[in-house]
Amino acid sequence: MNQVSFNKVRLSLAVLLCLCATSMVNAKVKLPALISDGMVLQREQPIKVWGTADAGESVQVKFLKNATPTGVKGGKLKATYTATADENGQWSLTLPAMKPGGPYILQVNDIELKDILVGDVWLCSGQSNMELPVSRVTDMFRDEISAYENTNIRQLKVPNIFNFHAPQTDLPDYVAWKPLTQENVMNFSALGYFFAKAMYEKNNIPVGLINSSWGGTPVEAWISEEGLKEFPKYINDKRQYEDDAYLKSIKQTEGLSFYRWNTSLYRGDAGLHEATPWYAANYNDKDWKTVDLFSTDWGTNGLNPINGSHWFRKEVEVPQDWNGKEATLRLGCIVDADSVYVNGTFVGTVSYQYPPRIYTIPAGVLKAGKNTVTIRLISNNGYPHFVKEKPYKIVCGNEEVSLQGEWKYRLGASMPPAPGMMFFCYKPVCLYNAMIAPLQNYGIRGVLWYQGESNVDRRNEYAALLTAMIADWRSTFGNPELPFYIVELADFLSRDDVSGRQAWAEMRKEQAKVAETNRNTRLIRNSDLGEWNDIHPLDKKTLGQRAAESALENNK
Repeated sequence: MNQVSFNKVRLSLAVLLCLCATSMVNAKVKLPALISDGMVLQREQPIKVWGTADAGESVQVKFLKNATPTGVKGGKLKATYTATADENGQWSLTLPAMKPGGPYILQVNDIELKDILVGDVWLCSGQSNMELPVSRVTDMFRDEISAYENTNIRQLKVPNIFNFHAPQTDLPDYVAWKPLTQENVMNFSALGYFFAKAMYEKNNIPVGLINSSWGGTPVEAWISEEGLKEFPKYINDKRQYEDDAYLKSIKQTEGLSFYRWNTSLYRGDAGLHEATPWYAANYNDKDWKTVDLFSTDWGTNGLNPINGSHWFRKEVEVPQDWNGKEATLRLGCIVDADSVYVNGTFVGTVSYQYPPRIYTIPAGVLKAGKNTVTIRLISNNGYPHFVKEKPYKIVCGNEEVSLQGEWKYRLGASMPPAPGMMFFCYKPVCLYNAMIAPLQNYGIRGVLWYQGESNVDRRNEYAALLTAMIADWRSTFGNPELPFYIVELADFLSRDDVSGRQAWAEMRKEQAKVAETNRNTRLIRNSDLGEWNDIHPLDKKTLGQRAAESALENNK
């Protein structure tokens, strides 16, 4: 090959590589995570479709059923809707309002989204009583939950993320709409589940739940910086956490502190280091103190709590026909954490106080006659105890053996209180930025709000803060009449805790005040569904039905 020919070949290759590179960097149309397979779109409202692409790129959108444009309220969809990406690569367009129905197909250039429904979309938000999954209420509703599926009810769980910098425009790519099937049901919000079920049974219209909730979070975390302009204290608080390096340093220090505390606890716990560990089936506990399971003397020095590790052992007799069978161990709720052994075999652990302890005893562990249950309880701070009026038993088939009464007890290691933990998600603005702002273009029917437990200690300002949040969200979603359904706090705390119960009662009055003074805002009665010994009452079914009745009445 002569030099001229070689140069021509080299030039051709360079042009080809350049074209390939240009093709590779050209961004395809990208849709936000909310707009995806299986989504539910809000009926009888204009439907916004948006995303990103190369600047100047043409975007074509088709909404199809059986490959033809589908009917809409008052007419027909056009065959194609078009938009052009602006200089920043942003584009959007609006489809006409549609009647409920589906499934449909949405085509956006070369993207095809399937199994789309049109119905009612509800934003379910707040703290742990909204986040609480169906799996946590199966004690009360197991048969009903296991017998029900409905793919016309769907949930999108917004991941628990925060951002102190600015309102975000999208959610992480991994979020997905999930239909209500036995495979997915345990991760649905329990309140959302029963609410959606009641709604569907009444009107036979598809229901979409956007579950944007996070346990323990106060109301100010869910309000934008603009929405908090009348509350400068909270804006100033938020500004402390705008430096990512500072947040990282806090978590690094915190992690090191917890590591050292737990290392010290482990080294000082005799129950883990004696020749025969205290959880062993053959350990001799005859010299241990005998205590009642619900006594509290063992957890204090007479004035202050004893933090660290506390060991409990109980010998229980099981029937002959349980020999070798799988069984379930129920240990109510424990403050704070626990590791549990049966006949020396580890069967489960929970790291904080609220979840019910439900542990599987594997087949082959239990034997006819005497068996030993051992609990290593870890108290981080506060008063360690077993929560009363919860199930403490071993269940096998239709039979059970009680675990209440006397246990053997010994202190493993006494510790100072565990280091404090910084929950950034409790700080102002950060959840609005990450978990509400990205939803703003998506049509919703209304908001179901269950929150307030974390603001009881500041209840005197709650009505003002929640009123600010309602106005803020109505501005965000561009709907000054967006309905809000506020769930009243459930009754909680022992009758002996007079001041605590009074505080909760006063908080309920603040919630009622918000419902009374804000248009299109309703209070859902819930105080009578509470459990004195559990901040997370199980009866989310009655509550969900009440919320559905209120929503249906409001939408007549």
